[in-house]
Amino acid sequence: MTANQAEARGGLGTVRNAVLLLELLADGPVFQQLTELADRSGLSLPTTHRLLRSLVIAGLVTQDPRSSRYGLGPELARLSHRYLARLPILGALSPYLIQLRDTLHATIEVHLLVRDAVVCVDQVDGSDSGAYRRSHTVHPALDTPSGRLLVARAEDETWRDALAGRSLVEAEEAQALRADWAVADRCAMAGEEPGSPTYLAVPVGTEAAAVALVALLPAGAAEGHLEMAAGQLTRAARAAERAVGHA
Repeated sequence: MTANQAEARGGLGTVRNAVLLLELLADGPVFQQLTELADRSGLSLPTTHRLLRSLVIAGLVTQDPRSSRYGLGPELARLSHRYLARLPILGALSPYLIQLRDTLHATIEVHLLVRDAVVCVDQVDGSDSGAYRRSHTVHPALDTPSGRLLVARAEDETWRDALAGRSLVEAEEAQALRADWAVADRCAMAGEEPGSPTYLAVPVGTEAAAVALVALLPAGAAEGHLEMAAGQLTRAARAAERAVGHA
């Protein structure tokens, strides 16, 4: 079934097409032309225009008055904030972030799995974090230690989404490691740039969302340092889990 055929059925097809346009707007330049969005989505020009106008009215999409191009709208920020505020585990973890930062002398982050990507939804900067913060970053799940732990534990459909777009070799390597990642209590990964931090993640057990605690440790951190830091992260994660369970 083509995208236009799905849209013609109305209801669910229309919603799917609207979500598709939002995803395309999120993956590309800040503002995009109507014709580009129609071509990339496979929808007809009139259908694309009608859906975009509806999304503009809802505040989910904005239209630049000078170029008439479309971009993501501010209403998405409000909805995202409301969603995060309703996740009890994030509130339960919050009191431990500063304590972890001070104990480990490292930047501490909270990562949330969203489909095939991980989003940094909270962060406490360490003393060596530099002049620029990296909060609210989004990375493919398999490119991060937190994402590997979380997506390996996810449903098979989410796992397949994470593999999509990877090379055959990368997909085979990830598939071979999925079972190990799914039961691992921690995962570490060196940064891509020389001297960049080592990222250490531990999963946080919660039914409402797939969450991990992450510490940015010194480059080349020794195994003993990783083990100590993982223990601190794990204790905080378990305490937050208990707090949610008793709420």
